[in-house]
Amino acid sequence: MTSFHTHRARVHDASLPPYRRHSALRTCLTCFAPYGLRATYHHLTVSARMPRHLETDPDALVRAVDELHEARELWLARAEEYTAQRRAQKRAGQRMPPRTAWWHRPRWGWGSPDSAWSHDPFLHPPLSLPDYVRRQNALLDGTELPGCPACGEEGPPVPIPTCGDRTELCRSCARVLTPCPCGGWHGFEPTVRVGWGRTWRREHLTGTGEPDPHWPGVRGTARIERLAPYQYVHPRPLS
Repeated sequence: MTSFHTHRARVHDASLPPYRRHSALRTCLTCFAPYGLRATYHHLTVSARMPRHLETDPDALVRAVDELHEARELWLARAEEYTAQRRAQKRAGQRMPPRTAWWHRPRWGWGSPDSAWSHDPFLHPPLSLPDYVRRQNALLDGTELPGCPACGEEGPPVPIPTCGDRTELCRSCARVLTPCPCGGWHGFEPTVRVGWGRTWRREHLTGTGEPDPHWPGVRGTARIERLAPYQYVHPRPLS
């Protein structure tokens, strides 16, 4: 099994060329990526101000992996507590958890409120990864927080027409806030897809790690408004 700590150490190893340290960061993301691998990578490139040419600022890789590490430590601590709580609940006869752990939610498919993050790496919460994990842990503990469960946005949702009715999405991160009344579950994908290769090469950033003002051309709420819905087929139990 790939070790997160082993590859984090490689990201920190200044004797390695930047492209190998960058590859180690990607391996860390296969171990833990709260927004999904692509969306989490996009977030880290922006938050760490990772330039297109890593040689100009290799420390950006360290900033990125350290943010990821901090969030992972918060998750591991809460996951350990959750496991102990579930064991106690099962001994008491409570087989079903009162709340599903946020890391057990499906990333895409039926029942996933965050499926847009998997289809479009530019759509994800604007929070730092540690702040996102803290927010999800608080919700798991039963804390009532205002706004979108994922990011806290309190502005009016974005309605997307579905099945003759509509689904309401968070205007900041595209999380499903109000599912379609039809009883089905819809996913959302961009009408114009962003190639993973361009995101991996950080074409959305400038040579100094700042957001490129020209690409992608559509951002934020305007990007969410252009999402195209599709309906998932309900999974049938095996006979």
